[in-house]
Amino acid sequence: MNGFRGWIAAMLAGVRSAAGRRAGQGRLAVRRDRVGGLTVHARVSVGAVPEGRLPVILVHGLGMSSRYMIPLAEHLAPHFRVYAPDLPGFGLSDKPPGALTVRELADALAAWMQALGLERASLVGNSLGCEVLVELALVHPQRVERLVLQGPTPDPEARGLARQIAGFFLIAPFERWSLAWVALTDYARSGVRRYLRTLNSMVDNQIGEKASRVSRPTLVVWGTRDHIVPHAFVTSLAASLPQGRLAVIPGAAHGMNYSQPEAFTAVLLPFLLAPQEKMAAESFSDLENSA
Repeated sequence: MNGFRGWIAAMLAGVRSAAGRRAGQGRLAVRRDRVGGLTVHARVSVGAVPEGRLPVILVHGLGMSSRYMIPLAEHLAPHFRVYAPDLPGFGLSDKPPGALTVRELADALAAWMQALGLERASLVGNSLGCEVLVELALVHPQRVERLVLQGPTPDPEARGLARQIAGFFLIAPFERWSLAWVALTDYARSGVRRYLRTLNSMVDNQIGEKASRVSRPTLVVWGTRDHIVPHAFVTSLAASLPQGRLAVIPGAAHGMNYSQPEAFTAVLLPFLLAPQEKMAAESFSDLENSA
């Protein structure tokens, strides 16, 4: 009995400690909006932010939702109004009859931005979210101020479904253990069929070729323990972007938005807050070895 009480006390201490760490971070609220016949669920930061700053939109990866964007959103919230939607078909948003392609997800994101009156924003994507953002920058460029592509997929040398899935098992030891539970419950919500059909669209998408036509300032972020995305691929991708740069975070894995939000935020803030003229002046090589 004493052992059980000790375990409970330790758990409560951990919760109080986590609450203390969150004291300097922002808070999030939930909103639901009807867009194109579908209800889109999103998390939005609340509280005052410095004037004159464009909002930041966080776009999740394959099968996931805004839930695993919460740690990053809380870290960015004191600096920007932050939005993290569940793309249609995922999370708590409505599920269209069929799985949407990368292009259709980009169109849905643009329509959601329009519905919320978000004329322009900086956007941060993880994994599949990077492909959606590259597509958004090409077909809806007026919506994009600057882009962050964290853990962009897929590597053209590893397009097979089996190799993509195997990568997720390789990174598991380097993520917070609770990410596995978040991922499993999100995958269950979207369903296996939608996951696989979206994955097919994802691996067929030519992100490397498309990136060379993105004119907006773009930061590619990679963690040294991201075994899903090779360093050679992100280096090539960043170099192909007209205003691209690469930041490497030692020890971070594919889900750094959830597992290493402090380190990720430290890389994001200088890029997101830099004056536009500085963005134009800096080259890929200037930031290749940052972080």
